[in-house]
Amino acid sequence: MTTKTASLDATASPSTSRAARKTAGTFFARIVGAAAFAHLLNDLIQAMLPAIFPMLKTQFSLSFGEIGMIALTYQVTASLLQPWVGFYTDKHPKPYLLPCGMMVTLLGIVLLATAGSFHMLLLAAAVVGIGSATFHPEASRVARMASGGRFGTAQSTFQVGGNAGSAIGPLLTAAIVIPHGQPAVAWFVVAALIAIAVLFRLTGWTLTHGHAQLKGLAQHQKEGLSRSGVIQAVVVICILMFAKFVYIASFTNYFTFYLMERFGLAVQESQMFLFIFLASVALGTFAGGPVGDRIGRKAVIWISFLGVAPFALALPYANLFWTAVLASTVGLVMSSAFAALVVYAQEAVPGRVGLVSGLMFGLMFGIGGIGAAGLGQLADHNGIVWVYGVTSFLPLLGLATAFLPSTRKPVK
Repeated sequence: MTTKTASLDATASPSTSRAARKTAGTFFARIVGAAAFAHLLNDLIQAMLPAIFPMLKTQFSLSFGEIGMIALTYQVTASLLQPWVGFYTDKHPKPYLLPCGMMVTLLGIVLLATAGSFHMLLLAAAVVGIGSATFHPEASRVARMASGGRFGTAQSTFQVGGNAGSAIGPLLTAAIVIPHGQPAVAWFVVAALIAIAVLFRLTGWTLTHGHAQLKGLAQHQKEGLSRSGVIQAVVVICILMFAKFVYIASFTNYFTFYLMERFGLAVQESQMFLFIFLASVALGTFAGGPVGDRIGRKAVIWISFLGVAPFALALPYANLFWTAVLASTVGLVMSSAFAALVVYAQEAVPGRVGLVSGLMFGLMFGIGGIGAAGLGQLADHNGIVWVYGVTSFLPLLGLATAFLPSTRKPVK
């Protein structure tokens, strides 16, 4: 924290710093909104990659194994690099890393649009993943810096931007890329250029106001946990993240197949139910942050897991109408946990915002991808209806919340 503060302070003039100190502790809605918008653009681009897999499979005569390798290459770079980026920038702040990371993403888009072989597709996927790994911990840091102490509200707003981008990406891909082929991927350069412009503005705000904001947030900073407490918290958070993202993955990847098999719906009808579920997830993600600021992180985590358990357990036995109602409730309540988990982890290890954010977003990518693959294997062997019966018990893992250590009171 000291290194970062000194570095940011050195970049601002004395007069600018004095003016910025007057606004310390203020919730900068414009800055948090800009970070969320950049998150939308970033995740829109990331969501385009899996959306073009069917087109790439046909064009390059790829096997499912080769498609899996492309997905794995992206997931590994996007997931595993994030904590390392955050760890490094916690000690050595690099404000311009945000726009530079998006430039790497832009390069990945160009490579993807022009790739002529499977190996070039792998390279393109890796470059896009590196850009994503750079973006998430640093943009999350800026959102927290602009929160004025309303950490949950800032984090949930930031995350909703990503959710919106993930939903819009496949729609734009279907409208732009699929009808016109691989070269049309280059149109996503426009999104990257807009994101670069936004991120340069965010970097300018960080350089001029960052030091004052960090000083203003010091009054909200908690002492953190002991080493043993951190280890205990990490274990519990991993269990909770596993439960949340594997269960959510069962909907985002297989809900349409479940509805088609169990109720005989057409593809278009089942997609409408999926859209309702995803809209509920976005709403719950946004609501979870402000609620956590008011009633505490652990309370939100308790509610998001155990509150949803009865609905999850009932869903495999419901008719079509109640399946829609229960699925929407599950998406709304369970998605509220992520912002609370991220902010709790940041409070447990103060001064390591980048590292913690990288770990949390990396876990989200990794667990979601592995969970989707594992559920697919189970569905092949036992059927998708059986899978939903088993995954309905996952929210009960929320009982592990009882073992989350309490973060201590703010430093006086």
